[in-house]
Amino acid sequence: MYHIFRIKSVVGALLAAFATTLAFPSALHAQEASHRHEHGNAGMLDEAELEPIVITAPFMETPLEVHVDAKAPQQPLPPNDGASFLKTIPGMSVVRKGGTSGDPMFRGMAASRLNILLDGGQILGGCGGRMDPPTAYIFPDAFDRVTLTKGPQSVRYGPGASAGTVRFERDPVYFFAPGWQANSAVTGASFGRHDVFLDAKAGSPFGYVQGIVTHARSGDYEDGDGKTVHSRYERHSATAILGWTPDENTSLQFSAVRSDARAAYADRGMDGSRFRRENHDLKFEKSMRDGILDKVEAQVYHNTIDHLMDNYHLRHNTGMAMASNPDRRTTGGRFALTFLPHENLEWVLGVDQQSNRHTGRSGGASGSTTYYRDQKRVEDARFAQLGLFSEIDWAFAQEDRLIAGLRADRWRAKDSRQRFNLGSGMMPNYRPNPSANARRTEHLYSGFVRYEHDFSFGTAYAGLGHSERAPDFWEVVKEAAGQDSTASLSVFDAIAPEKTTQLDLGLTWKSGPWKGFVSAFYGRIDDYILIQSNYTKPGLMSSTRAVTIARNIDATTWGGEAGIDYRFSPNWKGMASLAYVHGTNDTDGHALGQMPPLEGRLGLDWESGPWSAGALLRLAARQNRVAVHEGNIVGQDLGKTAGFGVFSLNGGYRWNRKTRVTFGIDNLFNKTYAEAISKSGALIQGYEQTTRVNEPGRAFWLKAQFALE
Repeated sequence: MYHIFRIKSVVGALLAAFATTLAFPSALHAQEASHRHEHGNAGMLDEAELEPIVITAPFMETPLEVHVDAKAPQQPLPPNDGASFLKTIPGMSVVRKGGTSGDPMFRGMAASRLNILLDGGQILGGCGGRMDPPTAYIFPDAFDRVTLTKGPQSVRYGPGASAGTVRFERDPVYFFAPGWQANSAVTGASFGRHDVFLDAKAGSPFGYVQGIVTHARSGDYEDGDGKTVHSRYERHSATAILGWTPDENTSLQFSAVRSDARAAYADRGMDGSRFRRENHDLKFEKSMRDGILDKVEAQVYHNTIDHLMDNYHLRHNTGMAMASNPDRRTTGGRFALTFLPHENLEWVLGVDQQSNRHTGRSGGASGSTTYYRDQKRVEDARFAQLGLFSEIDWAFAQEDRLIAGLRADRWRAKDSRQRFNLGSGMMPNYRPNPSANARRTEHLYSGFVRYEHDFSFGTAYAGLGHSERAPDFWEVVKEAAGQDSTASLSVFDAIAPEKTTQLDLGLTWKSGPWKGFVSAFYGRIDDYILIQSNYTKPGLMSSTRAVTIARNIDATTWGGEAGIDYRFSPNWKGMASLAYVHGTNDTDGHALGQMPPLEGRLGLDWESGPWSAGALLRLAARQNRVAVHEGNIVGQDLGKTAGFGVFSLNGGYRWNRKTRVTFGIDNLFNKTYAEAISKSGALIQGYEQTTRVNEPGRAFWLKAQFALE
């Protein structure tokens, strides 16, 4: 059964906050709680300083980093999860599976190649079929900012991350005087979607308390042809934070988060009936402000994932009722010291650690003799990682900087599976696991060096990075899809770590009415871990079976992103962006699977006082470079795809930075289309099967955001 903890009271509190904010708009001028990084009271911003009211393509304004306001409205309006929030960033894609819980992909790289951090901690999903990637447990409104670091150009934020690192973060809080603050948002949209959000905090110079609640719900959406897509979802979360701030440079923060959800999937035979997550985090930060030691950071966290998938809660089922209940427990921590041995030199030295244990159980529905809750949880794998890192930022001349880092990791894994079932249904065929109780240890090394030069109009950079990534759970353990190596029933000890060496070049500039960036890369990947489906191996007696295998290949990728803004007048601004990635499987001599096609965006924005309006045209080219049945743990290529164009409109009214109403129409002309990397549509009773999971058709939306201080 799907449990929602006190949803009525949560919704009531949110609606009360909404009504109170409407009734007392003058309270927005009350005393404001300040963020330490802003060095004082934020105050009211002038119109010229405000960010765009609706984000359509965030810009890279500093070398290799894209910063996004986590609470800002976006077009297209994203489902309430982390992956779809990231989709507006040039170079980002999302693998569509249903209405929520898609997998994010940057420059054609997904899963552990793209590190996802939640306020410094890491969440690893439980589902072997990627129903719950880390971003499935992210509620963007519950964070303050999101930062994408492109490529292997930092070693501070964990191992791997050959494609980049995404950090969802909350700003540190300090109250200079006793006070309180509340932010709320309400969203309504087509297909029965509604979201509510409330973030309230109160405190004094000594400390503060904060509470965040979110709730999001949507029905099945329709594509441009009016076909209903099995995609409804419901999500909720509650966060409690207690902070001790003896001074504005010191904080000790404890946070506890609980969330849950259910979601229908259009690409498979099961849905997600439970996405229960509990997280506890303790974080300490101290800024010295003088002396060689500048900052101390320490953090420990623990989270549990309890995931349930079945074929009877969210769909009509006339056959055998089945359920699978994996879970994962993850514990981690980080300690870092920042030194300033010279006014032009910053040195960060640190250590991080993470360990996780994955178990599972399966069975039938309630009332059956094999009810899944009556089954014992069985461990299938456990992993541990310990890393040391060092990074410097040296301004050796007035206009020149050198940023470099080194990282060493020890990765350990254990295969706890004792046997595999090669049969199905009424004909089980159990075979012993050849790698049962096997252990692996890998020593991995990463590093980078980057040169940056400032011009009067911008910054140019060139960086060379190397990243070594251990295989993740889905690449070495996943059993549900029959994943093997080419020569064994187990892939656990058959594939090597992945090694990426990448050159990053780019330029950011701003001159008068012009603003733009160019970011290019060329990468060589040794022992790329390729996932290949529909691979034929011997089965029962003289029959064969189609399985999914993992194997190492060598690959090359190159491409980049570019964007430009031009302000025609004080009221009008134009925008254009472009993203492209090209991948080659050098071992087999053909395209690398799951590469998104060339994509461009054209936008036109108008502002006059508090009012704004905008138009967005998103264009995607044909994708003819495919490798059918090849890709990554998220999905494999299905075939060539046609290009498409989608046109959207938005508008809004803004009282100040945090109080605004925005509205829009996504996919104005009701285009029927699917992303090249999206999953194949499954045969689900009551729904029409499609080649890929199609994107939503025309959708209307409105989002109201309010602040009370």
